[in-house]
Amino acid sequence: MVKLNKIYTRTGDDGTTGLVDGSRRAKHDLRLEAIGEVDELNSAVGFAALALEADRATALRRIQNDLFDLGADLATPLGEIGGADFTPSEMVLRVVAAQPDRLETEIDTLNASLPPLTSFILPGGSEGAARVHLARAITRRAERAATALAASEPVNPAALAYLNRLSDYFFVLARAINAGNDPLWVPGASR
Repeated sequence: MVKLNKIYTRTGDDGTTGLVDGSRRAKHDLRLEAIGEVDELNSAVGFAALALEADRATALRRIQNDLFDLGADLATPLGEIGGADFTPSEMVLRVVAAQPDRLETEIDTLNASLPPLTSFILPGGSEGAARVHLARAITRRAERAATALAASEPVNPAALAYLNRLSDYFFVLARAINAGNDPLWVPGASR
């Protein structure tokens, strides 16, 4: 259980942040960039949940919890504390394959009742869908940050899969919120 007695520590005043393993990284380090993007995404998901009915808001709160898991995963590099691979343990929280798999199941369920796409859609249609589309776009940025990190040091493949699947989930959820009545892109319509 996390217990925070004091919010400020002053340890970051030198431009560094501590990771789970006790190491410190520059606040502009690729690992911290990915963690920050996931944090921003989590805030956008909370914002989207405010505009949705109870069952969909509950689903987004579960995703927010997953995103905290993902942030903890990113904050734990491989090594003494992080282990030799990305296997979770009592002391190390990792995203597991069941999490992106669950998103796939939910995508399939949502998508089953939607008409096929006939054009690209414009993000919007309703307030709830617009907020979910914003979360989708931020998810893609978080995924770019995580894959940039993965190009320089190991990142849990399940965490990368989760981000990839999450943007798909938000796309389909926004369509479901709009009941398939999405605003469509009309190429060159404003010329």
